[in-house]
Amino acid sequence: MLTERQELILKTIIQDFTQDHEPVGSKTVMKQLPIKVSSATIRNEMATLEEKGLIEKTHSSSGRIPSSEGYRYYLDNLVEPLRLPENVYDKIVYQLDRPFHQVNEIVQEAAKILSDLTNYTAFAEGPENHGVTVTGFRIVPLSNRQIMAILVTSDGNVQNQVYALPHHIHGDEIEKAVRMINDELVGKSLKEITPTLLKGLVNQQIAGTHSAELLSLVEDVIKDAASEQMYVDGQINLLNNSSEKNVNDIRSLYELVDHNDLISNLMGDCEKVASPDLPVQVTLGSELPNDLLKNYSLVTARYNVGEHGEGTIALLGPTNMPYSQMIGLLEYFRNELAKKLLDYYGRFQ
Repeated sequence: MLTERQELILKTIIQDFTQDHEPVGSKTVMKQLPIKVSSATIRNEMATLEEKGLIEKTHSSSGRIPSSEGYRYYLDNLVEPLRLPENVYDKIVYQLDRPFHQVNEIVQEAAKILSDLTNYTAFAEGPENHGVTVTGFRIVPLSNRQIMAILVTSDGNVQNQVYALPHHIHGDEIEKAVRMINDELVGKSLKEITPTLLKGLVNQQIAGTHSAELLSLVEDVIKDAASEQMYVDGQINLLNNSSEKNVNDIRSLYELVDHNDLISNLMGDCEKVASPDLPVQVTLGSELPNDLLKNYSLVTARYNVGEHGEGTIALLGPTNMPYSQMIGLLEYFRNELAKKLLDYYGRFQ
């Protein structure tokens, strides 16, 4: 642990570097400290912080910048959520206070709001849907032997996909499969409708029909509906925060961010090692498994919608982001998002 004076100096260096993005010298620290300390004393304390690996010297200046260890100490011991200007809260409430027709629309809007407010890349993952049940299934014929499979669930979500049917499948078989699917699946939760269950339905059908092909389509729709949807907004902001000169690295970073499963797993890994007492968690780039993210930090927050489960929101920004503001923002936003979703779910109860 550090002394109180060393903590003040480290906190000042981090806050100053966050604002100006320039190495911080002893005279700059001296002017900002709330206690009276000589420049020589500050230099000695900065030397101690450097020995401890919490700050480091750059080649271009005599000033210091925080190291990954310094940021981690700051986040674990010194950071305090900052209340944001009222107009920020007003904007969040205003943008969430409009009619939404599906849960996914709300979650997608959440990612957009966070990205717009921060100029970072934002992620929003919908709540788990353990209790969501199937309320209806339809197949709508389209042109050129295409059909649209439509699945409606108890939370008001509508999942649809377009498929091309083989020539040997006829309209009466489609109608029969739809009736069977509604008879067997309506009222069941998405988690209950497993591939094994669907295969069992196929085995119950009269030999010679092509229900297997149709049920494979249903399986795809069910799988999409059952998966927690991850939305990303502000990918272009990665360029603002990237010092990478290699075009291939930038392209790989884009692909990583757009890969929902990877990001979802990354956020899940961060939550596993996080303290359950903190509503907002920060994982530094040096703590993330992908080297492409070494100059970034991932700030994550869980939100709770009662019996409907939990979801996650997150921000990916530079390591020297203003953590107090971002933590304060996510603390507020997660509660507002939960309230909006609870209000939405209340319409179906």
